Amino acid sequence: MFLFRLPFANACRRCALVLVATLATVPLASCKSSRDVTGSINATARGQDTGFMAQLARQYDRAPEDKSAAMPYATALRNAGRTSEAVAVLQRLAASRPQDREVLAAYGKALAEGGRLQEAASVLRSAHTPERPDWTVLSAQGSVSDKLGDHRAAQAFYISALRIAPGEPSVLSNLGLSFALTKNLPEAEQALRQASAHPRADARVRQNLSLVLALQGKMDEAEQIQRRDLPMEQATANILAMRQMTARTNTERSSAPAPQQSVTPNRPKAR
Repeated sequence: MFLFRLPFANACRRCALVLVATLATVPLASCKSSRDVTGSINATARGQDTGFMAQLARQYDRAPEDKSAAMPYATALRNAGRTSEAVAVLQRLAASRPQDREVLAAYGKALAEGGRLQEAASVLRSAHTPERPDWTVLSAQGSVSDKLGDHRAAQAFYISALRIAPGEPSVLSNLGLSFALTKNLPEAEQALRQASAHPRADARVRQNLSLVLALQGKMDEAEQIQRRDLPMEQATANILAMRQMTARTNTERSSAPAPQQSVTPNRPKAR
């Protein structure tokens, strides 16, 4: 899953809030399209298994341009945190299969996860077509756009993804965080509430909702979410950090100079 931290989260850097972006975030392995050849393995659970990794590596070494060997190996590498190696594997595979959109999608997502955003944006554009769009690619494009600071484009990507996959919690969570990045907190809350209500929503989505609620001063509900999902010690630390963050924000607002009033000319009412 694509992860990024919202700029205003620097105010609570010490808290353990997980901010998702799918990108987040759409997970590269656990939330796959039906065409994903890695669907036969649980790479997320087994990515840290050195024996399993060695087996995938041997299969890959025998046929590095074989999609059925390279794709599972790249997925396992990514899940083990070895993103640069996963990118190298997929780059070689994409060079041998430049028209394979599934390979391009995996390559583009890995590039994004590795922080190579401009390259990721370029590859992801070729990973699907207007007549056959892939919602996971659209969501990845949104995550890349958010990270590049183009939030309007990001939100358009997420909305397009939701037309294909209505109610998908990972996309709704990304959309909510994108709204938060543009300080549109009511819209962020609405999207994150919808994401949190989905049966497949996990604690990370609810933590994002908790943070957005705290930013709006809705501390009681934000604290309830923290205590429901997290161990007591971690929840307490997060709540303290959020309270400090909102207190600083309120102090900054109250100390800011009042805007000068201007005379607005009377305008004729529209008829």
